[in-house]
Amino acid sequence: MKTVLMVAEKPSLAQSIAKILSRGSMSSHKGLNGACSVHEYTGTFAGQPVHFKMTSVCGHVMTLDFLGKYNKWDKVDPAELFSQAPTEKKEANPKLNMVKFLQVEGRGCDYIVLWLDCDKEGENICFEVLDVILPVMNKTQSGEKTVFRAKFSSITDTDICSAMARLGEPDHNEALSVDARQELDLRIGCAFTRFQTKYFQGKYGDLDSSLISFGPCQTPTLGFCVERHDKIQSFKPETYWVLQAKVNADKDKSLLLDWDRVRVFDREIAQMFLNMTKLEKEAQVEATSRKEKAKQRPLALNTVEMLRVASSALGMGPQHAMQTAERLYTQGYISYPRTETTHYPENFDLKGSLRQQANHPYWADTVKQLLAEGINRPRKGHDAGDHPPITPMRSATEAELGGDAWRLYEYITRHFIATVSHDCRYLQSTISFRVGPELFTCSGKTVISPGFTEIMPWQSVPLEESLPTCQRGDTFSVAEVKMLEKQTSPPDYLTEAELITLMEKHGIGTDASIPVHINNICQRNYVTVESGRRLKPTNLGIVLVHGYYKIDAELVLPTIRSAVEKQLNLIAQGKADYRQVLGHTLDIFKRKFHYFVDSIAGMDELMEVSFSPLAATGKPLSRCGKCHRFMKYIQAKPSRLHCSHCDETYTLPQNGTIKLYKELRCPLDDFELVLWSSGSRGKSYPLCPYCYNHPPFRDMKKGMGCNECTHPTCQHSLSMLGIGQCVECESGVLVLDPTSGPKWKVACNKCNVVAHCFENAHRVRVSAETCNTCEAALLDVDFNKAKSPLPGDETQHTGCVFCDPIFQELVELKHAASCHPMHRGGPGRRQGRGRARGRRPPGKPNPRRPKDKMSALAAYFV
Repeated sequence: MKTVLMVAEKPSLAQSIAKILSRGSMSSHKGLNGACSVHEYTGTFAGQPVHFKMTSVCGHVMTLDFLGKYNKWDKVDPAELFSQAPTEKKEANPKLNMVKFLQVEGRGCDYIVLWLDCDKEGENICFEVLDVILPVMNKTQSGEKTVFRAKFSSITDTDICSAMARLGEPDHNEALSVDARQELDLRIGCAFTRFQTKYFQGKYGDLDSSLISFGPCQTPTLGFCVERHDKIQSFKPETYWVLQAKVNADKDKSLLLDWDRVRVFDREIAQMFLNMTKLEKEAQVEATSRKEKAKQRPLALNTVEMLRVASSALGMGPQHAMQTAERLYTQGYISYPRTETTHYPENFDLKGSLRQQANHPYWADTVKQLLAEGINRPRKGHDAGDHPPITPMRSATEAELGGDAWRLYEYITRHFIATVSHDCRYLQSTISFRVGPELFTCSGKTVISPGFTEIMPWQSVPLEESLPTCQRGDTFSVAEVKMLEKQTSPPDYLTEAELITLMEKHGIGTDASIPVHINNICQRNYVTVESGRRLKPTNLGIVLVHGYYKIDAELVLPTIRSAVEKQLNLIAQGKADYRQVLGHTLDIFKRKFHYFVDSIAGMDELMEVSFSPLAATGKPLSRCGKCHRFMKYIQAKPSRLHCSHCDETYTLPQNGTIKLYKELRCPLDDFELVLWSSGSRGKSYPLCPYCYNHPPFRDMKKGMGCNECTHPTCQHSLSMLGIGQCVECESGVLVLDPTSGPKWKVACNKCNVVAHCFENAHRVRVSAETCNTCEAALLDVDFNKAKSPLPGDETQHTGCVFCDPIFQELVELKHAASCHPMHRGGPGRRQGRGRARGRRPPGKPNPRRPKDKMSALAAYFV
């Protein structure tokens, strides 16, 4: 029996699709990577009985990156990144072992069916999966088709079965367009980001951003926000005057009339008009009109409109809204949420989707009435040729979804019902009055038929008082005429909804990437999100955009990126050559980069006005080992130490606190040590600022603290304080934190495992002896007599933290509160603790602790 491997984009999708196709009769087990499951069942494929295996990836399998030295900022000129730097596809998340997992599942299979998301990114992932699986599949007869692509828009029985019945092929052109975008963004973004980050962080201490990033889409997005800020700052209010008249309609009712001239900017002119009208006792009706008007039902919902409403009405940021929509989609509640289309295809089952909502407690009456009277065909919108508009696929309640998921689902459902409802019809009445020589008007609206506003009440026509019945020539007594002084007001900061509109209008990003670009400018501290989800640029964001305008406006204007997006779309349509588009675009930006570097002084002049030099920033903390003067600790991101006398800057671990470590010095370079800590319950370790930036030994890398230092005799090093291999990660070593007493801690120097142990112990030391069972270093522990937990009122004990039954009772394992970027694992690191006191040469790894010797530490993970 032949085997068919099917691959979806997410584990939850794989389970849902397999459940539908197997009609529930499937067996499931976890894959070797622990993140993806494999669902198996038997069925028929291409007219023959087969064994089906359904599994998934977790988004992109591969990611594009530079090779070797080109990933090191200090060793490569950023200009080389445009053409000379070679790139390669690497595993997107090595911890998932996705490549090995797919090879294991794909080995021996005869056919593959790709159930990746049906957009350009999905097509790209298709070919990532094929590159991994095709080499290990069974070889077939020449000409036999083995690769199939399923096209679907929702996780429903009908859609999934229909997709399985009409399998196609993956689109190589769409995948190439994604490859081109990835390479452009990598080369352009990295070159500009590396240059301006190194240039400005080496000069200014209060930028408060760990990365001064540039992105071909991110920067124009920031440009829109700063452009609005500039308009607000340059706005000069003007005073103007309006006339307002009030007439008596009857004894208890009066009408407020609007001046037909609207406003004048000259007070004397306004006063003249007031003098001409204020003495009039009567207002004569000049004309009346009553017109029936319609407020159109909305177009079918696409991604951009959903994100706009989520931000403006639901208070959800675009990134969060998109993630919530994707969860609703994978759970089968809505159709695919990434679409540019606002037009339903002719064969779309509108009534079927509406019937799903017929018993919902919130809108059952409206739905039943629509089904009984006949639905109204949705307005004709834009057909982008991708997916149908976002539609609810099954009914759900607030108790079922809860929180933001329910709020977004409710909006999507109400929007869908509104698209098949009737327009709102209302009567607009207008009366034109003459008061002396001047004309005034009042108007009112009366709803005839609420139509779609019954289901979308926030769109309803505002209630207004009905106007009196009158005709031309009738007169009303004038209650008063007065002149009001007002001022023009500046525009407000852009809302996320307005920014999304601008990005869509100018072709910046795609429906899927727009939320990412907005999130990026927030994360980089270029804008802050104010009340009403308005985006206010920070000083850094403003200076960057003004600097780009000063040097090369095209770096921040949307025009050039819009043109690039059009070229990428032509690649996707097979109308443009991938290599030519890539080469031409990179050549343009390479020239712009060289001009930017030559002209950076223009941006630097703006930076000098807004930010302080490194020498004038921060507070004295520790002494430099070269000049023995105090270095200043700069707390703003990225936190670092700066010696103004030597003009040297030393990076530090991020996302924690830094303080002086007992005025102790490094024996190698005489720099005072500092202590990094992630909090009282987290991990902490000392480090030498110089060694952290300039590794002293070959087996060390930049960004290692004393807990990873292989110095054979230094009292703070791994050699002296290391205990044994970490219970979770393969490359880490558990190291005693000598500063943690009396609440002692042992922490992994690679991952975020922390063991709290020996509380109230007077002293804890790492012994020169090792455990006979696991070869971990023994610990010498001294307790205060009054608080000793040791049996027989003992105060001292030496034992192995892994194997000693007395110590096992005194250990509590936790994950640290945070894990800073320098705690990274990987093959080739030291697996044990080399010590210099006669047991083994420094740096030699301990043998791995036997698997069957499960200690109290390891047991916490079971």
